[in-house]
Amino acid sequence: MSSLDISSDHHSFLLDVEGMKCGGCVHSVERTLLEQPGVLNASVNLVARTAWVDLEDKEKSIEPILKALLARGFPSRIRDTDFLKHARTSDLDSDLEWWQQWRELMVAFVLLLFSVLGHLAEGGRLQAPIIGSLTFHAGLATIALAGPGRKILISGARSAFSFTPSMDTLVGLGVSSAYLASLVALIWPQVGWPCFFNEPVMLLGFILLGRFLEERARFRTNRAIKQLAELQPNKARLLVANDLIKEVRVGALRPGERIQLLAGDRIPVDGVVLSGQSAVDVSSLTGEPLPLEAVPGTELSTGSLNLQSTLVMEVKRIGAETALARIIGLVEQAQARKAPIQGLADRVAGRFCYGVVALAIATFLFWWLIGTQIWPEVLQVSGQGLLHSHEHGLHSPLGGAAETPLGLALQLSIAVLVVACPCALGLATPTVITVASGMAARSGWLFRGGDVIEIASSLKQIVFDKTGTLTIGRPLVSGVLGASNPERMLQLAASIEQDSRHPLAHAVLQEAQRRNISLIPAVSTRTFSGKGLEGELDAFEGKIIVGTPEWLISKGFSWNADLQLALDNSALKGQSLVGVGYQEELLGFISIEDRLRPDAKLALDRLRDQGLKLSILSGDRKEAVESLGKELGFLSEQLRWQLLPSGKLAELDNLRQLGSIAMVGDGINDAPVLAAADLGIAVGTGTQIAQESADLVLLGDRLEGLPEALVLARRTMSKVRQNLAWAFGYNLVALPIAAGALLPGFGLLLSPPIAALLMAISSVTVVLNALSLRST
Repeated sequence: MSSLDISSDHHSFLLDVEGMKCGGCVHSVERTLLEQPGVLNASVNLVARTAWVDLEDKEKSIEPILKALLARGFPSRIRDTDFLKHARTSDLDSDLEWWQQWRELMVAFVLLLFSVLGHLAEGGRLQAPIIGSLTFHAGLATIALAGPGRKILISGARSAFSFTPSMDTLVGLGVSSAYLASLVALIWPQVGWPCFFNEPVMLLGFILLGRFLEERARFRTNRAIKQLAELQPNKARLLVANDLIKEVRVGALRPGERIQLLAGDRIPVDGVVLSGQSAVDVSSLTGEPLPLEAVPGTELSTGSLNLQSTLVMEVKRIGAETALARIIGLVEQAQARKAPIQGLADRVAGRFCYGVVALAIATFLFWWLIGTQIWPEVLQVSGQGLLHSHEHGLHSPLGGAAETPLGLALQLSIAVLVVACPCALGLATPTVITVASGMAARSGWLFRGGDVIEIASSLKQIVFDKTGTLTIGRPLVSGVLGASNPERMLQLAASIEQDSRHPLAHAVLQEAQRRNISLIPAVSTRTFSGKGLEGELDAFEGKIIVGTPEWLISKGFSWNADLQLALDNSALKGQSLVGVGYQEELLGFISIEDRLRPDAKLALDRLRDQGLKLSILSGDRKEAVESLGKELGFLSEQLRWQLLPSGKLAELDNLRQLGSIAMVGDGINDAPVLAAADLGIAVGTGTQIAQESADLVLLGDRLEGLPEALVLARRTMSKVRQNLAWAFGYNLVALPIAAGALLPGFGLLLSPPIAALLMAISSVTVVLNALSLRST
């Protein structure tokens, strides 16, 4: 199971981190966080621009952490715990950021247009001597650096001074080198250097274009969370005195108030139906295609859709406590937790910029001092590369030919700096994880992190619990055996089990309610995992025991052969048996039947088709497990029965020798096994403790969502591997070409503007490939 489950002694929170542009930034933010005292874990997501931080002490102030990040050039703020509210308001911040990027991009493109016009005038194709002068080009480059390029230069310099170079550092070095060398050539023409005033203008234009496209695509990767947030309406119909209706903001509602839901209304908060009957569409949250029949007592979750008639509902949970807000919070957390496969990319990205700077220096020195001596012809052919040259005096045109060794060395070293793409390395995994976790959430599957998705993609076998997992989990009492007073026996059993969440306890309570049997207040109760309950009731002396026949035998109870024969016959039918004893008297047995999930057989067949080995570990009786196993196509060696939690753990360890293993369960008994498995899977109808112990939660009653979720996990990891292959492959190919590897033999080089364009395309390609996950 994943290692990022946070114990109750720890405090975890989500930070919104600004200023991250590439994998180097991610490495810098993580290193800064982990250097802070008391920080146990930190996981940074470049796509969502968040950091999930786990503190050792709940009382520790986070101000020093925020100040440390700010000093490194990453302004941060703690995320509002109301994830639903944040998801609804984050669009405003995105719109503002896009407008700012759009404005910078337009300024850069206008400058680029003037630069092209200047070249046309310089070449005599346009009669405008002023814009063809070197002074004009120098002015354009100065405006480009002081305007759209200012933030890049400042960010790059700050990262360099803190010894955490980023993509901004590489771009800043490239454009400032070209600008300063050109400025020297303009002021002191006798040095004989070419001018590269066009390079800063073109570089910034292409880089800002790439970032704008990348940002637009990045927004689409996170669209699923915003769509979930939009399920909550803004207004609600509050019932006040005399049942008058007042329309109020959803945020103004408080627990205990009553609201009216008309046909076609979205449920604004979590609550319980007080009156009315209607069909409610819950597919937006659980993926369940069939509507829920809502009657008095039915719990409804935020975002569900009332389909038929008017309901009156009591508000139970609001804001961050609603099911929808918790789902969004889990998705946010999942996107912040990394897949292990991202570790290599992060380690490379953290040192990538150092290597690129070193390669740029080596490229400069080689071509300045050695390369042109070995291959003097490169000075004549360097303009015949990806952009052809035109001679316009000392001003080297858009990627044109270099006339001196120094000019060629400077051109190639700048190309190395700007063609490098740490962004692609940083985006390769988180973009896909973000898209996949959003898709899963909309289908009712909650992966708790990228690490969980990676484990799910490589599973070899799956173990199922029986009750509530392969069965509906809402069993019904089918009969009473050996009881001289069935009403009294049911009353005592239901009273002891009235606070239990176990499905068998619920069946007993339902039967007592059906027979209009009143319950007796419990004085004390104690649960024995896998065995039953023991407790005392008001006005009753002595202990009442409710549990399995085997447990009752161990407690000293006994019964005759005729009753044992009746018990055996019930067990052969797959019925569960619950014995009830008071003091030393056996009151009788309750036989309970659970129905098989309608989609259980289909789901298991699909899992077998995927090559997975399946088995059942159950605490139920042998006969019930064998009956179910036969119906679902299990072999006898794939079944285990009457297991306590410790026995399930032992069986799990034995099975793990055959490969990575997942456990699917829903009850309190399953929590230890879910935590011990490589992947713990809980069904949404299970207990809260089971869901909190699980890595993957399947909302609703659709077990067939499990094979679909595993298919998504495999497709996700396939996309991740494609992205990583592209990110590494691009840099391994582009960097040597930018350094002039093909110049002597083929006369080909990457001019700095084309290098910048390729870098931008590389980042956008990674994001677009992640988005293609939705259509495959």
